[in-house]
Amino acid sequence: MATRKQIQDLFTAALGLPAETDFATLAYRGVPQWDSVAHMSLVARLEAALGIMLETDDVLDMSSFDECLRILARHGVRVEEP
Repeated sequence: MATRKQIQDLFTAALGLPAETDFATLAYRGVPQWDSVAHMSLVARLEAALGIMLETDDVLDMSSFDECLRILARHGVRVEEP
């Protein structure tokens, strides 16, 4: 189990996002920081922190913060509000 804040912190660290980031609208290539290299860093951080292994299709489909939460749910990660 993880909190939404923990997932947001992983995104912030991997992508170097500012504190005022609106995660509801955060999308791949929607901000300059979320490029292909940062995407792989994000995937690695998520896998390490949550003890999961994402499939290639999951990595390719992770196009937004909300989509990431749906993918994590498919891998049994319950994300609760803080």
